Amino acid sequence: MKTALTRREFFSAAGGAVVISASGCSAGKNAYKKHDFSEPPPYLKEYSALYRENPREAARAWFGKARFGLFMHYGLYSLLGRHEWVQLRENIPLAEYEKLKDRFTAERFDADFIAGLALDAGMKYITITSRHHEGFSLFATEQNDYNAMDSPAGRDLIAELSDACYRHGLGLFLYYSYAADWHHPWFYPPDAGWVNARPANWKDEPRYLWRRDEDFRKYVDFVHAQLREILTGYGPIAGIWFDPIMGYYARPDLFPMEETYALVRSLQPQTLISFKQGATGTEDFAAPERSGYSLADRVAKTFPERRDSIEIARNAWEKNSAKKVEYCDTLQPAGWGYIKADDGKHKTADQVMEMLANAGKNDANLLLNTGPLPSGDIHPEDVATIREVGRRLKG
Repeated sequence: MKTALTRREFFSAAGGAVVISASGCSAGKNAYKKHDFSEPPPYLKEYSALYRENPREAARAWFGKARFGLFMHYGLYSLLGRHEWVQLRENIPLAEYEKLKDRFTAERFDADFIAGLALDAGMKYITITSRHHEGFSLFATEQNDYNAMDSPAGRDLIAELSDACYRHGLGLFLYYSYAADWHHPWFYPPDAGWVNARPANWKDEPRYLWRRDEDFRKYVDFVHAQLREILTGYGPIAGIWFDPIMGYYARPDLFPMEETYALVRSLQPQTLISFKQGATGTEDFAAPERSGYSLADRVAKTFPERRDSIEIARNAWEKNSAKKVEYCDTLQPAGWGYIKADDGKHKTADQVMEMLANAGKNDANLLLNTGPLPSGDIHPEDVATIREVGRRLKG
């Protein structure tokens, strides 16, 4: 199956310039709104000649030299301040967890501030959790009402950040939880392959409807519909960052990865794809956590009976390790979403400089994560650290 188009093939099929408009955006200047894809997006302007021939290769060349990006884990879990896996770890009933939507205001989420902070630090791109395992979307979607636009926030945070990144010349990557969803009725249950597929009380939840493998296609169709929304409503998207790979390794037979990747690349050829250490080996870069370990041994311990999954993990890692690698790490001691108990314990500029040096030594990018506060503010400890890192990098 062909999964990539050259620029000429793309625009020949599309009939010339492609206009992508905002979907449900109620704020921001929408600078990206009428982007003409016959020209490179601002973050790729230095690769214009290559973009004219092959948008994907232009994006790969840019990402290969990007070095530094900002990661943001923000969602309903931020309101509780107890880790982004709090719904599963504390076995919170779905009906109770959903009430967090009624408290989600994001009143201090400031896309311009975030983009400016990243730019001042010498970062080239921002990656944000457009939808984490909890299933709540930060963007306007017609697929359900579990999203920021249908919360008290009444805002499309992805549209706002897309606009800010476009104007600041930053690439925008959208994290998307493909292989875990604790809200969608048709995601597979723990007894179908992976203990973390649902909270432990999953058998008591009547809205979890999975009964057989064939049911999973309803979830895949939901994912594909949301990917279409993302890739046709928010201007140029630098990359889709799929997660969590363990949910895929547990049941690789359920996920039509080539179909999913082909969809992304047909809608925006320059959009890069990552799925942690890799699912097929056709991803554009590997994105392991912390210092770049392979998951093969971990998969072997978790799924000793699934030799096929172990081989997928090992083979995909080996294929991707020859391409670009991005290490993602946290400013909190370990957690990705905001953890109140970690206040006062966030990493220092010295520690971040060590992370950057380690990544550079291994020809990898560093994707540095901050967990915004419930209000959407960037944690003040992280703001200070990021600014100091930027000052040092500028010399």
